[in-house]
Amino acid sequence: MAEGLKEIRRRINSVKNIRKITAAMKMVAASKLRRAQHRAEAGRPYAEAVRGVLLRLAENAGVEHPFLMERPVAASLAVMVTSDRGLAGAFNSNINRAGVQLLRGLPGPRVIAVGRKARDFFRRRRYDIVAEYTGIGDEVRFVQAEAIASEVTRHFLQGGCDQVHLVYPQFVNAVTSRPVSVRLLPLAGADLRGGAAGSGEGEYIFEPDAAGVLERLLPHYISVLIYRALLEAKASEFGARMAAMDSATRNAGEVIDRLTLVSFRVRQAAITKEISEIVGGATALQG
Repeated sequence: MAEGLKEIRRRINSVKNIRKITAAMKMVAASKLRRAQHRAEAGRPYAEAVRGVLLRLAENAGVEHPFLMERPVAASLAVMVTSDRGLAGAFNSNINRAGVQLLRGLPGPRVIAVGRKARDFFRRRRYDIVAEYTGIGDEVRFVQAEAIASEVTRHFLQGGCDQVHLVYPQFVNAVTSRPVSVRLLPLAGADLRGGAAGSGEGEYIFEPDAAGVLERLLPHYISVLIYRALLEAKASEFGARMAAMDSATRNAGEVIDRLTLVSFRVRQAAITKEISEIVGGATALQG
């Protein structure tokens, strides 16, 4: 009985240590979330503004650019954006499932994995991973998005794929994110009209000319879309981890309460047994 009580107390101390860790991780995630959320929300207007300018250029420049031209799709590429670390509930699995659903409907599917969770998931399922990017860090930099965009456009221009999709978690609030899929290439007019930015008023004067600006702006827009996806993913990751650690902390508290109750019952049973033995011995002596 004493050994059983010791084991229960050891488990209680172990769960208390876990609760301290999860509570600390929740606080860290919450502090990082505020900054990441601000950056994600601040990046949205710029992406919409660039899309509005591109829409005007694509409609008025009168040029044929490879990024704007539809072609028969023999091979497809999906850029999957996940996190490097777990302990974030169903955050990564939801994105990977969305990616699988997308790829099942595409011919010749290939993957660019951003984050270890995407890399490991699609590697286990034997998808063709043409590039991988890990170790993004807590502070996303635009140069990282440019590197991914450069790899994407290289595959597209060299004929390695005829269509590129971007799958990432869109940040909604501290406890909610949703997987979204957007087509990166080719950029058709319908893609550019996806937001309200293209319907703005006013005229633009382009220097040196509209075609030259379009040539420079299209690759930049791809980088901007990927950068926005990285920012949204980072904010979503911190939100998911904060929620997961909060749930783990509360669950640990419930486990501690149950084990404490069990220890009380075990101790009470041991005391009752000892009293019974004493009473029995006294009765035997009197008899």
